[in-house]
Amino acid sequence: MGKLLVLLAIGSGLLSILFFIVTFRAIRNKKVISSTIRLLSALLCLSLAALFGTITIATQGYRALTHEEIAAVVRTEPLGAKSFIAYLKFPDGKETSYKLAGDAFYVDAHILKWKPIANILGLHTAYELDRVAGRYVDIKDEISSARTVFIISQNKVLNMFNLRQRNALLSPLLDAEYGSAAFIHPGKSSKFEIRVSTSGLLIRAIDP
Repeated sequence: MGKLLVLLAIGSGLLSILFFIVTFRAIRNKKVISSTIRLLSALLCLSLAALFGTITIATQGYRALTHEEIAAVVRTEPLGAKSFIAYLKFPDGKETSYKLAGDAFYVDAHILKWKPIANILGLHTAYELDRVAGRYVDIKDEISSARTVFIISQNKVLNMFNLRQRNALLSPLLDAEYGSAAFIHPGKSSKFEIRVSTSGLLIRAIDP
């Protein structure tokens, strides 16, 4: 995802440079109308290059989603009352673990759904797991007991999810941007899959 956008960003940037060059030549020859048209063309290409470049950078870390797929495999081991450790393995082979307080394993994600016009540019529904946490069954425990939350998303200079929330200009490209969450009560030692589809997250236990 994004290879076409990179090419479009580079192409638009090169075109903007070309238009700026011919604009300066038109200005030297005192061709007002011609220089104005070429300057506007240069600015348009520069704006497109900036747009394509921003989208490319802001979608880094997101995984393209065309069907239901496994986002992570989780194995949990109890440590005591309302405490357990969760071992996560991701599709890229990365593994990590977190000590969580609570009765249930909780995970959420950012989902990006692009409009058909963006699909032409190679952008499709994408997701990024955001955080894991421990979750209590009793709301009183949720309010008063220890809370454990860990960020698992990548740190990035630009994040398309945050950009869409702040910038309405991206609405013609992004059909919807939303968060999705799921949780499961692991009980004893258990293993399950975190799956993601175009409608959001779901968790499925893996038979021993």
